[in-house]
Amino acid sequence: MISRIYSRFCQTLPAPEGSRGLLVAFSGGLDSTVLLVLAAQFAREHRLPLRALHVHHGLSPHADDWVHHCEGVCQQLAVLLVVERVRLVRGNGESLEAQARQARYRALAAELMPGEWLLTAHHQDDQLETLLLALKRGAGLRGLAGIVPSQPFAAGHLLRPLLEVGRRELAELAASLPYGWVEDESNQDTEYDRNFLRQQLIPQLKTRWPAMAQTAARSMAICAEQEALISELAEEDGQLAAEGDGLRIAALQALSATRRNNLLRHWIRQQGGEMPSRDLLGLLWQEVALAREDANPQLALKGLACRRFQGVLYLVRPNLAPRHEVLPIWVGESVALPDGLGSVRVHSQPAAEGLRLPRADELLSVRFQVAAGSMLKPVGRAGSRRFKKLLQEYGVPSWQRGRIPILYYGEQVAAVAGLFVCDGFLAPAGGIGWHWQRAKLAPC
Repeated sequence: MISRIYSRFCQTLPAPEGSRGLLVAFSGGLDSTVLLVLAAQFAREHRLPLRALHVHHGLSPHADDWVHHCEGVCQQLAVLLVVERVRLVRGNGESLEAQARQARYRALAAELMPGEWLLTAHHQDDQLETLLLALKRGAGLRGLAGIVPSQPFAAGHLLRPLLEVGRRELAELAASLPYGWVEDESNQDTEYDRNFLRQQLIPQLKTRWPAMAQTAARSMAICAEQEALISELAEEDGQLAAEGDGLRIAALQALSATRRNNLLRHWIRQQGGEMPSRDLLGLLWQEVALAREDANPQLALKGLACRRFQGVLYLVRPNLAPRHEVLPIWVGESVALPDGLGSVRVHSQPAAEGLRLPRADELLSVRFQVAAGSMLKPVGRAGSRRFKKLLQEYGVPSWQRGRIPILYYGEQVAAVAGLFVCDGFLAPAGGIGWHWQRAKLAPC
């Protein structure tokens, strides 16, 4: 039994030369016990370091006993055990199940060393549960593709080498081993959807159709292939439609509705948004992209807002507000900007064009506003214009106005970051430079 499963275990792993060691997520349960035994044999044969990580959630009165059990198993297998204790918060609106999972993966990510492989004990029956939960949610191909066998994770790589092994096989192997395993009593609570599937629905399905898990796995593999294909298509369409971080509406209109929705989903996912429903995509297209020309539309998308400017769709943080801070700054220093806007640095620039040196009575500051009605004259322009008109001419979206750093000399505007320098403040050499470092993944 162990030789057959071990052979399949080895076939799913990459070449061992690419690993700097193994880290096993070890709960002490049946599945992770089998995984640890297989990983220990693999590590010995390929002379790789092996560690196990047990996360103590403190949810069960038996949690300390589980730690002792894991210590005993690891001692018998000569495996170093790391125990990480995490604290969960009850009554904060998020399920303890979700909190525990997030805390577990945070602990694993923190422990994983560069180049290490993280092994988890997800198996074929877990795939079936995942598929049924995805169907319940009405998921698309990405959700129906299920648990992926391999993916980058933290400083290393996450591998799931038991995905093609059924739980019955794992249980038979575990029963033949001398280590035993712990049983989490919460796994019997059918109030949790996954436990309901595991305890009640899936046994009935497998009684009727014994090969249900295997055939579902094949369907999920096909979904994964199709998801990869439409992602490639979205990349190609995105290259034609891209305008900076946005998408040109005219290019989207040239696509069929199916390809357009595929590209919009891909674009939202790339920028960290949650997958929108079909109805929400329809609202995005009708109420933002196709809104009347003089409108300033926006649509909330779970942590992001979709907005339109000059024929381009953008994803930005919702509820962006103008800033009114006055932040003193000195040559050779940086100042952190509020609300995730990054930082500004002012530095000497003796041999290149820059801003003139400030006079003794001209204290430097970074601000975000210009007095109403102020007239500014950018270098190279024939006359002065109101700041609002200049922002329109330079193509600054409405939501960025009041959020762009402005360098003041005393009470005079010297330069607007990324846009222009005002007349009278440019120096061919021997002055200062300034640089706005925008925060990554924090659209302003």
